[in-house]
This record gives sequence, structure tokens and C-alpha cells, in this order.
Amino acid sequence: MEKTNKLGRNRTGIDMSPIHSKEMISGAETLTPPSQSDFPPLMVIEREYIEEGGTVGSVPVPGTMKGVLKSAMEKMTGRNPEVLLNKMGERLAFERSGVRLYEAFIIKCESMKLPEQVSLDALRQFRDEEEQHFHIISQAMLSMGADPTAQTPDADVVAVASMGIQKVIQDPRTSLSQCLSALLSAELTDNAGWEVLIKLAEGMGMEQITADFVKPLQQEEKHLQMIREWYEYAVMAEAGKKLTKH
Repeated sequence: MEKTNKLGRNRTGIDMSPIHSKEMISGAETLTPPSQSDFPPLMVIEREYIEEGGTVGSVPVPGTMKGVLKSAMEKMTGRNPEVLLNKMGERLAFERSGVRLYEAFIIKCESMKLPEQVSLDALRQFRDEEEQHFHIISQAMLSMGADPTAQTPDADVVAVASMGIQKVIQDPRTSLSQCLSALLSAELTDNAGWEVLIKLAEGMGMEQITADFVKPLQQEEKHLQMIREWYEYAVMAEAGKKLTKH
């Protein structure tokens, strides 16, 4: 295993330069303006932006008569189908990002010496399953008369949130354990998203869609289990210890 935790190269801590750190602290104390001033505190400005800010987009109106009728029927029963469509759009965007995450990680793993516990074949399988999940959600949205190419608000948000994970994995300097940590965050989010999606579909009485979503959740649970095990192994290996199973 690679050794990523090396001593002697990090010069970011304040203890690395006691003289300059004292000057910095003194300067901060001298130059920091008093609490009472003519300018409003930053938090006041932030609250104004929050209060005046709108929403992140909107759920698109169904593009087909079938979708309009289904939406109207749900409204008549007191349900909000736009919530389900919004979360389906979110998962659609996340599964698309998941394919790219695994593809980037596979490329990185192909260029490094992997421990036998980490399987490239398994990673390729996970990538392919993420793509399958994308198509399953697309078909479910089409069956509801919705347009899977439209970007819902939560799809927009989750795409932004995924950018940080993508950057970690694509950075040529990041190690195996660091990439697995980023993937673990993605899989934890993905599992929680599928669980909520299934509960929503079930609550809407959509039996077929609920049934179609069970297998993706089971596969995502396997992804999470394997990524967590690999991450723990990679960290323990760097520390020079072997994992003992409980």
C-alpha cells in the first residue's frame, strides 16, 4: 500500500513559525475593527439574501396529456406528485454522476498497484449498475408522462454537490484511501436517496415503480458495503495494521 501520511513536508501549521505567528496574531488584533460600526454584521447581510432568495428552479409541468391527467388525479387525492418527480430527477442526476465517478476511479486504479482486496471487476460492475439505475428511473418517469431530460431543482443541487467528489477522484495526487472516502460519501447519499424514493413511490400507490426500484436499492447497498470495507482496509494498511473482522 502507498504511504500517503508523510512527516516533514507540511508547513501549514502555526507552530512552524512561532515568530511570524505572533506577528500575525498581533496584526489581527490591531486591525480587526470594533464590533460596533456603521456597517451591518455579515450575518445580517446573509440573512437578507436568504430571505430574498427564491428557489433553485422548479419542477417542470408534464409534457404529455398522460402526465397532465396523472398529475391532476394525484392532486385531487391530496398528494403532490411533483415531490416524487423532483426526487426521481435527483436520483437520475446522481446515477449519471455515479457512472462518471466510477469511471474516473477505475482509470485511476488501472494506473496504480491495487491490493488484492480491491477488485477492478467489481468497480466496473458497480459502474454498469449505476448506468442501469439511470435507465430504470428514466423509464419510470416516462411511464408517468414526465420528461427525464428536464432538470428538477433537486437534480440541480445534487449535481453541484457531486462536483466536489468528482474533483477528489480526478485529482492525480489523491490516494486510494482518499478516493474511497469520497466514494463512500457518494454511496451513503445514494442509498439514502433510493430509500426515500421507494417510500415516496409506495406512498403514492405506484406499485410497479416501487417494485422496479427495489433491485437498484439492493445493488446500491452492496456498493456501499464493499466501498466501506475497501476504505477501512486502505486506511488500516496505511497505518500498518490488519483489519480484524468482528
